[in-house]
Amino acid sequence: MSARTGAEVSVPVLRDFGGGAFGIYVHVPFCATRCGYCDFNTYTAGELGSSASTQSWLDGLRGELATAAEVFDGLPSATPQVSTVFVGGGTPSLLGGDGLASVLDAVRAHFTLADDAEVTTESNPESTSPEFFARIRAAGYTRVSLGMQSAAEHVLRVLDRTHTPGRAVAAAREARAAGFEHVNLDLIYGTPGERDADLDASLDAVLDAGVDHVSAYSLIVEDGTALARKVRKGELPAPDDDVLAARYERIDARLSAAGLTWYEVSNWAGSDAAACRHNLGYWDGGDWLGAGPGAHSHVGGVRWWNVKHPARYADRVARGGLPSAGWEALTEQERYTERVMLAVRLRTGLPLTDLDASGLRAAERVIADGLATRARNRLILTDRGRLLADGVVRDLLL
Repeated sequence: MSARTGAEVSVPVLRDFGGGAFGIYVHVPFCATRCGYCDFNTYTAGELGSSASTQSWLDGLRGELATAAEVFDGLPSATPQVSTVFVGGGTPSLLGGDGLASVLDAVRAHFTLADDAEVTTESNPESTSPEFFARIRAAGYTRVSLGMQSAAEHVLRVLDRTHTPGRAVAAAREARAAGFEHVNLDLIYGTPGERDADLDASLDAVLDAGVDHVSAYSLIVEDGTALARKVRKGELPAPDDDVLAARYERIDARLSAAGLTWYEVSNWAGSDAAACRHNLGYWDGGDWLGAGPGAHSHVGGVRWWNVKHPARYADRVARGGLPSAGWEALTEQERYTERVMLAVRLRTGLPLTDLDASGLRAAERVIADGLATRARNRLILTDRGRLLADGVVRDLLL
């Protein structure tokens, strides 16, 4: 790996586009409060003080998009049309409908969106309304992802989530009423104190909302978070692996029975059209520009990442050039490793032709152990294999 960091070597040296799908991720670093489990690059108003604002962030975003477009124009291949845009955070809905419209306007000012582009924004249910959804739908957003996490109030308290249990379902219905065909609800399972009945209530609420996509992630205790400190002090128990496995099976059974099929280990969709195309671009090894503080980009085997703090980000953009903090050119072995890690998690599976001789031998062992099957010359995880997906990856890469 050729990794470069520091101001004197922070500008990535790009070769060309990789030839796959091209998406744009926009990172909104603002949150009203900090959730105890979150280790994302986010800041509350108190943490930012007067050093940054939504306006300085938006000015920086416009500048970064303009610079990136100029850099891409210098590559051998023409810049592809943007097939997906994903506005994440943080809490993008804190920008309001007009703010999110301005974000999409900034993207359109420098890049060409495909006619069928998928345009997603994450939203906190508490900072949405029917008027909000109507405004962003009119602006060109096609998909909304809502952070629900749980329908149990005591679980939300452990996670330091501020929304009321029923608000996520109401927001999903408002989004659908505003014309959004594709709406996702996020769940987190395995929170200390969560019972089977709590998970069942969350799944009941999700299915009652009528959404066509669900993401469900096991709780991970990340170093440096408030949750990690509570676990370390013994105030809360660490998530139990056996409980997490049982909860995953419970989620998959309920969602599958309701017509939502897994297409990635942690994601279920009601149809192929409902699957998140932006995330599929990541998992399929596509190219993307990550704009905003701390955002990561990947183009043609070169990855770079932006400076994290919003004030420093805005300053770097104002001084010209990409606001990158470092970059790396992936070696062939690293690209192989990432391809295996990502593709094996997909329902479509990993093409066996992508594996080297050692990987093929490991694939035979994985199949013999009942963790995967061979179909259409692809390695596809079984139900049991999904529970042990990380172990399957390790076996394939040994």
